[in-house]
Amino acid sequence: MKTQIPTPDAHQELREALRAMCGSFDSAYWQKVDDERGYPEAFVNALTEAGWLAALIPAEYGGSGLGLAEASVIMEEINFAGGNAGSCHGQMYNMGTLLRHGSQLQKELYLPKIATGELRLQSMAVTEPTTGTDTTQLKTTAVKKGDRYVVNGQKVWISRIQHSDLMILLARTTPLADVTRKSEGMSIFIVDLKQAIGNGMTVKPIRNMVNHETNEVFFDNLEIPVENLIGEEGKGFKYILDGLNAERTLIAAECIGDAYWFIERARRYATDRTVFGRAIGQNQGIQFPIADSYIETEAANLMRFKACELFDAGKPCGAEANMAKYLAAKASWEAANVCLQTHGGFGFACEYDVERKFRETRLYQVAPISTNLIYSYVAEHLLGLPRSF
Repeated sequence: MKTQIPTPDAHQELREALRAMCGSFDSAYWQKVDDERGYPEAFVNALTEAGWLAALIPAEYGGSGLGLAEASVIMEEINFAGGNAGSCHGQMYNMGTLLRHGSQLQKELYLPKIATGELRLQSMAVTEPTTGTDTTQLKTTAVKKGDRYVVNGQKVWISRIQHSDLMILLARTTPLADVTRKSEGMSIFIVDLKQAIGNGMTVKPIRNMVNHETNEVFFDNLEIPVENLIGEEGKGFKYILDGLNAERTLIAAECIGDAYWFIERARRYATDRTVFGRAIGQNQGIQFPIADSYIETEAANLMRFKACELFDAGKPCGAEANMAKYLAAKASWEAANVCLQTHGGFGFACEYDVERKFRETRLYQVAPISTNLIYSYVAEHLLGLPRSF
């Protein structure tokens, strides 16, 4: 009888190593973290010490020098093992901004320490309460004064600050009224959180339905050294889009891991649960939704690897990254519903983990980009329809 999904592939050796490590953190571990609304510190430390979170860092800086495809498998396997990669996925895609656009000095200063775990780059501050995903309208400003940039403004839904040493910040360095295109005039900075918090930066945690560490952030004359500017001033929006393609692809991989987890749990329960003298899995009313979820997940998986292939080749992949995220988030949410329905009342019992994973995967219908915005992107950029906003 089949006991493991996804189907073995070119990354099977990587998968087996991750399954061995993730297997040390069982359901009881993740349930305890969820119950306490805590952070899986021991798990993230184990990932770091094994080098998994340094997968994208080139070997010359102490990393593995792997591609986005391999990084996506790492995220997928964490969720397939019953964990939550949302506790650490920021380091994967946040470092991409530094890798692709940082100076040689910045790379030499930060990447080796990130690779060893001496520094964590888990946080990125882009979203604001009044602009949401309308990033070009952001109001946080960074004004250059001598050898410093002075930052004022507010951010929201900024994750993992409490477990990060560094943060990527997007702020406007040229007023919107003074630029030709609204996507111009924004810049990216590296923020040393230990220096910033309490010295112009205030953090307010946001309690939420998922045990996801996220915050509201306030900047009041925060000073950032000019050497912490990444790339050229005014080109931050372009840089951040590059990183968001990686983010969406990695989130897609996490959703695929979740979907396979839900499908496998539903399959097992439907095989073992006997009602009216027969396994409930013999009923097509149970079989068909599980089979449908598997088909949808396999399709999303193909788009995920297409996006990875383009990203790793340095080719445009915005469409593929968005579609991968859409397909995978849809597949995982539908699989979650199928799994919960298959378990009936037991699906609501915390000991089965279904309700926890159900809550966790629901997030990705909204973040890091909502389903409706992906529809808008496809309509405008792929189908040539008039812009809707």
